[in-house]
Amino acid sequence: MGKPTGFLEYERKENRIIPPEERLKSFQEFHNPLCGEERRRQGARCMDCGVPLCQSAMELGGMVTGCPLHNLIPEWNHEIYKGHMPQALARLLKTNNFPEFTGRVCPALCEKACILGQDDLPVTSHDNELYVIETAFQKGYMRPRIPSVRSGKKVAIVGSGPSGLAAADQLNHRGHSVTVFERDDRIGGLLMYGIPNMKLDKQVIVRRQALMEQEGIRFRTGMDVGKSVAAQDLIKEFDAVVLCCGAKAPRSLPCLEGKKIRGVRYAVDFLKETTQSLLQNGESSAALLREKRGLVPAKDKHVVIIGGGDTGNDCIATVLRQGCRSVTALEMMPEPPAERAPSNPWPQWPRILKTDYGHEEAAYLFGKDPRVFETTVKSCTANKNGKLKKITTVRGRFVNGTWTEDPASLKTIPCDLLLIAAGFTGCEPYTADAFGLERSVRGTLMTGPGSCQTSIPGVFTAGDMHRGQSLVVWAIAEGRACAREVDEYLMGYTSLS
Repeated sequence: MGKPTGFLEYERKENRIIPPEERLKSFQEFHNPLCGEERRRQGARCMDCGVPLCQSAMELGGMVTGCPLHNLIPEWNHEIYKGHMPQALARLLKTNNFPEFTGRVCPALCEKACILGQDDLPVTSHDNELYVIETAFQKGYMRPRIPSVRSGKKVAIVGSGPSGLAAADQLNHRGHSVTVFERDDRIGGLLMYGIPNMKLDKQVIVRRQALMEQEGIRFRTGMDVGKSVAAQDLIKEFDAVVLCCGAKAPRSLPCLEGKKIRGVRYAVDFLKETTQSLLQNGESSAALLREKRGLVPAKDKHVVIIGGGDTGNDCIATVLRQGCRSVTALEMMPEPPAERAPSNPWPQWPRILKTDYGHEEAAYLFGKDPRVFETTVKSCTANKNGKLKKITTVRGRFVNGTWTEDPASLKTIPCDLLLIAAGFTGCEPYTADAFGLERSVRGTLMTGPGSCQTSIPGVFTAGDMHRGQSLVVWAIAEGRACAREVDEYLMGYTSLS
C-alpha cells in the first residue's frame, strides 16, 4: 500500500461538482477534477486489503458488488500515491479497455464493496480511475499500440457500443483484422446516443475512435446489418462475426397498446435526438439551443417520465436544459430507505435512495424532488388532433409479483410530453432473424452455458444482446470474454486475458 496510515490521515474528497444553477446553463460535463496532490492523497486512502472485495464482482443478496472487470484497484491506487502515472496506467489498462467511459458513467460497484466503507467513506476509486486515464491522454502516454504481426484472420463486429468496442480492441491487439459495422452515423452505441453529454462528452468517444483507427481497426458507419448489409455476406467474408447490437427493443405501456398519440416518446429516441441536435449544431449552451426552433421538444411543456433508472434521470436533466415547464418522474417500485436496512449489510449493493444529478437539478428549479413512487400511467388523453394533453396516474404496489392498483388513487395531471424509460425487452429481432438465430424469452441471443458462441459456428454475441440490459462496465467485460472465445476459435488457443 502506498501509505499504511493514509486511510487514517485523509478524508474522502470527490471531484468537485458544479452547482445546479451553473451546470443547467449548458450540456457540458459538470465535474471538475481535483489537483494532482489531492488525488495522490485519495490514492493513499486505499488500504491494499488482503482480500480486495472492490475487484471481486461477487453476487450477494441477488445483486453484484465489486468490479465486473476485476480492476487491479489497490495496485493503481498505490501507483497514484507514488506519482508513478505510467505504471498506474499499465495496471488499469490490463483489465479495462476504456477507463474514460467507466470513469464517467459507471455507478462504482467497486466503491460499494470497499472495505474502508464499513466504518468510513470508501476510497474514491471511480474518480481515481478517471484521473489516471485523463492524465495519460494529457501527457501523451496513450499512444497507438499497433500489432507487429497480423494473424491473417478477419473479424466483423456488428455494433459499436462498449461490448463491440471492447471485443474489437482485444481482437485487434491480438493481431486479427477487425471491421466494426455500425448502423448509426457515429460509433459508440448508447455511449454516443443513449448517455447525454453532461455525463459523457462525445469528444471522449471521438478521441478513442481516432486511437483505435490508428491501431488498425476499421469503422463502417451507416451499415445496418440485417437490412442494408446481408448477414450471409458477413459470414462469407469474415472468419468470425460478433453480434453486439444491444438490447434496444423498448418496453411500452399497456395503456398505449394500439394507440398513436403525438407527444409520447421512447426515452432513448428522445436522448438520441437531443445529442444529434447538439452535434449537428455545434452548440453546448442550453439557452442558445432553446432559441433554435424545433431542436428542443420539451420547451415550455409539462413532461412526465416513466421509469426511475439512470435513463429516466438522464431524461430529467435533459428536459430541464430544454426549458420544460414542469417535470414529473413516475416509478412503480416503492421508495427505498435513506439508509441501509439490517437485511442489506455491507458489502452487499446498498438498496438505498439514490438522488442523482437530474433529481438534484429538478429540486433546485421546482423546489421538490420530481419522483413519485409506486405510481404509473393509467391512461392518456389527447386533443382532437391526437396531441397528448394530460395523463391519469394510479398508485399501486407489487403483491407476490403482480401489480395491484388502488382505484381510489386516480389522479389527472397535465402532460404535453410523455417519455417512456421503462427499460428494454431485449434485442431488436431483425439482426438475429437475418442470421437465423434463436432468442430467449428475455429477448437475448441463445448461446451455450457460459459461452458467447451461438448455434452458428463462427458467429458469437456479447453485451446486452447476450446478457440483457445492463451497465457499461458489464458490457466491456462481456466484450473481453467474447474476444477470448473468438480468438480461441480462430487460433486454437488464446493468450487474451
